[in-house]
Amino acid sequence: MKGRARGAESVIVTKNEILTALNRPDCFILALVEVDGEQTTTHYVTRPFKREPDFGATSVTYSLQQLLSKGAIPE
Repeated sequence: MKGRARGAESVIVTKNEILTALNRPDCFILALVEVDGEQTTTHYVTRPFKREPDFGATSVTYSLQQLLSKGAIPE
């Protein structure tokens, strides 16, 4: 789960989170939570990543809007 203030432009995902998502794609769901004061909106993204980060990377910064566009708000 990654929480970001509403209006944020990016989100940082660790290398371990990306590798876990790639190794267990049917078991991994990225939950993105937009926070606006006390109100929150959660988006679930399945299969959010396409490839491993570079060898020396410890984290990767992604466009929050691109990830949100791949997700769904639970009912």
